Amino acid sequence: MKADKVMRSELLALLQGGNAHMSFDEVLADFPQQFINDRPPNTPYSFWHFVEHLRITQWDILGFIRNPGHVSPDYPAGYRPAPAQRTDQAGWQKSCDGFRADLEALQDMVRDETLDLLVPIPHARHFNIFREILLAADHNAYHIGEIAIMRQIREIWPAGNRYLTGKPD
Repeated sequence: MKADKVMRSELLALLQGGNAHMSFDEVLADFPQQFINDRPPNTPYSFWHFVEHLRITQWDILGFIRNPGHVSPDYPAGYRPAPAQRTDQAGWQKSCDGFRADLEALQDMVRDETLDLLVPIPHARHFNIFREILLAADHNAYHIGEIAIMRQIREIWPAGNRYLTGKPD
């Protein structure tokens, strides 16, 4: 049973950020709203596109785990808004809130000690919840890192940010 507790603890740490990972809330802390539709150089996607991509992908993984009838979006077009699409502050907030709610649902699965994370998912026998949680956490970490770099490129970190201040070490 000790190994199971360690595994769950490490999965939660990976989902929540920390250690070598920035969290969703950290990367968006004090985010200037006038930049939600901004596209840094050499990318067709805005900050909102990245946040919405994170939300859609995490929603899809959660739906896959929970629902035998879940239908994933078409890949790749269904996993992010069209490049020309924009949002407003309400849309930005909806994307952020949706991501946070689904992240909490994934964490609740990890915390539920009655749920065996390693057995095959009944409707997807080649997959297990452990794998899906790792997939979500890995995907989140990757794109959260991209958002961090995009903020650095656009010089929109708040003064004194402990991670990326724009000053060389």
